[in-house]
Amino acid sequence: MALLTRRDSQTTRSGRVSLRVVAPMVAIAALGLTACSPPNQEASDVPGTTPAVWTGQAAPADHGSEGDGHGAGATSRLNTVLKGADGKAAGTATFVGDGDTVVVTVAANGLEPGFHGLHIHSVGSCEGDFTSAGGHLKVEGHTGHPASGDLPSLFVLEDGTANLTTTTDAFTVEDLQNHDKGTAIVVHSGADNFANIPTRYAPAPDQATLDTGDAGSRVACGVIK
Repeated sequence: MALLTRRDSQTTRSGRVSLRVVAPMVAIAALGLTACSPPNQEASDVPGTTPAVWTGQAAPADHGSEGDGHGAGATSRLNTVLKGADGKAAGTATFVGDGDTVVVTVAANGLEPGFHGLHIHSVGSCEGDFTSAGGHLKVEGHTGHPASGDLPSLFVLEDGTANLTTTTDAFTVEDLQNHDKGTAIVVHSGADNFANIPTRYAPAPDQATLDTGDAGSRVACGVIK
């Protein structure tokens, strides 16, 4: 920089600055800036902007947003409103499918504190005492225990509210949609023991325990659609 300053101050006999010395120095400076820029990237000529960094890789593909029905990453989603035995709204449930798994989210209110059995039932009906919803869902090819429709118990806080998010591969969203009679989600009055009875109490669980987990009556229900 000192050399540039001294040469830049030299003048011709006519009193003008010699451009023959300055021009090559400007060209060298411009070449240095170009060499510092990443390949395939042009420096911005707008003050205050930062050029994008070139990584040598193509930009990631846009897979779409969840539930928008477009793109490779789109997922299917079902919703239902839970209602209590008095017919009043008792919460919501959503089912978001992605491949072979389903994320189940339940937000309930107005329930008795404690654990409550939570199941998918095999009939899309929530009439009367909700026995119209039939037994637990069993998808084709799934005959073992627990049933396809068994979900973790719902824990209700002292204020009567509950929130649960769980993931299952025992059924798909398509299973819920394409079941012959529709499907429903049911909250029971008591906890579900999942037929997990120690042999010191009984040699084996009876059929009623296998079918219901001894979770008691049905206190909330929602048709899945």
